[in-house]
This record gives sequence, C-alpha cells and structure tokens, in this order.
Amino acid sequence: MASTSELACIYSMLILHDDEVTVTEDKLNALIKTASVTIEPFWPSLFAKALANIDVNSLICNAGAGSNAPAAAAVVSTAAPVPAEEKNKEKKQEESEESDNDMGFGFFD
Repeated sequence: MASTSELACIYSMLILHDDEVTVTEDKLNALIKTASVTIEPFWPSLFAKALANIDVNSLICNAGAGSNAPAAAAVVSTAAPVPAEEKNKEKKQEESEESDNDMGFGFFD
C-alpha cells in the first residue's frame, strides 16, 4: 500500500498532467506544500526523475495492461479448426472424469 508521501506525489503528478504542465520536482513540491501535506523530502525528486522521459498519458492509459498483452494479441493460430463433434466428445470426457473423482463428501465435512 502506498504511503502518504507517495500518494501526495502521485496526486500532484496527476494534477500537473491534467493541466498539461511538465512534472518537475519544484512543481511537485509547490503543490504538496499548498495542500499542507508533510512528506519525506526525497519523494518529489524521485518522482520527477522517474517521469522525466515517460509519457504520462500512456502510463495512465496502460495502467492495467500486463507486459505480455501486445505479444499475446499478435499470436496467430495456424492449427486446423476442430469439428464440433470432437469438441463435444472432449467435453463429455472431461465431465465424466470430474464425476469419477466425486466421492460424495466435501473436504470440510
């Protein structure tokens, strides 16, 4: 979980980005001071250096994307399509295997 210092820097960075202002240590410090939040002094410089060469807009838009998402989307299947009858047989086999394992009692019974 993020500390108060980290959250103050994150929110300040988002405010600066929303106003289309370049994120710098001085501007982060000014916003945090205006908000009357006490933080550890190294956080604004750390955030400013980390965001110096980063496009904040792409960072925000891709916050939930995993690193493998573009590679997975590029994969093309070369296998022949499986007929519907074979799919149904496979499903029935899986269901029968699962029912064989059921002994009539649960783990916590």
